[in-house]
Amino acid sequence: MLLSLKTAKRIVIKIGSSLLVDAPSGAIKNKWLEALASDIANLKSNGADVIVVSSGSIAVGRSHLNLPAKILKLEEKQAAAATGQIKLAHAYQEALAKYDITVAQILLTLSDTEQRDRHLNARNTILQLLKLNAVPVINENDTVATQEIKYGDNDRLAARVATMISADLLILLSDIDGLYSSDPRKDANAKHISEVTSINDDILAMAGDAPLGISTGGMITKLAAAKIALSGGCNMIIAKGEDIHAIKNLMDGAKSTWFRPFDKPKLARKRWIAGSLNICGNLILDAGAKFALSKGKSLLAAGIVEINGEFNRGDAVAICDVDGKKLGIGLVAFDANDAKSILGKKSSEIRDILGFDCRSEMVHRDDMALDYE
Repeated sequence: MLLSLKTAKRIVIKIGSSLLVDAPSGAIKNKWLEALASDIANLKSNGADVIVVSSGSIAVGRSHLNLPAKILKLEEKQAAAATGQIKLAHAYQEALAKYDITVAQILLTLSDTEQRDRHLNARNTILQLLKLNAVPVINENDTVATQEIKYGDNDRLAARVATMISADLLILLSDIDGLYSSDPRKDANAKHISEVTSINDDILAMAGDAPLGISTGGMITKLAAAKIALSGGCNMIIAKGEDIHAIKNLMDGAKSTWFRPFDKPKLARKRWIAGSLNICGNLILDAGAKFALSKGKSLLAAGIVEINGEFNRGDAVAICDVDGKKLGIGLVAFDANDAKSILGKKSSEIRDILGFDCRSEMVHRDDMALDYE
């Protein structure tokens, strides 16, 4: 059965600057944001986790700092972002507080989603916030980013976040109601594309340039995001977000473009772990740990009898039994030195041995791809 907005269980919503911020004044569009908060509350009442990836910090901050209406230097953009991020977070907090929803701000760069140790840290934090029923609001960390800030690539960041946390749906709210065969602003005969299953050359050729204004993205960045989302088993929607209650409008059948993957998110993640990583070492398990894995459990330090190789937190390691047979591949939660220090130890002993709080799993079940799965 095809996924729908009503059946999605983990949804990432990306908000473009032009939707959230008034271009001339730099003011946050509070009426629009209040409607979005209502839509988010509705999604959560239906049992969905919701994560927001929001642009707009530079647009808000430049107005607050009275920066001139010209192309800003990199350091001016970063200063504007530092101010705007505070105002944006406060606006989201106020809007969602009316529905008794807790907001948590997270600042990320693309590198945080791509470097494996930082990827694990970010993933674990977001998943914990979702367990606590909070709505993470993620902003591009423009105060430290350099390359990303030049291109306004929050579409791709949103897709990276969606695949990182195994979301089943990414919604890109934009100033256009989906993908067209050509730029509808220039071609009256442009045809709307309702569904896409792969990003090929013909699809890429349909992308136009970004419109003028405070929005720095365009259809080409959205298609790049779609490629990332599909590879991670995540559905994606491009939809018009300018009208009040954009998410509700989608629920009611508003025009949009759906991008459909072949895999489900967790299967795609496991396939990525199994097939696209360099193996940096191996963990040898006792019979009890091997049996626990077969029952869907995580790998604990207590069940490991030998560790080989030099690896960092987040690296891929082979998981083997005492006969040397490879059982699968996992992303390890400790570097090699710490892993060897807690080899065979109970979870209750780990903090005292290492001297800091940490996860009890050597490899979490979600970060593992077993050969027999």
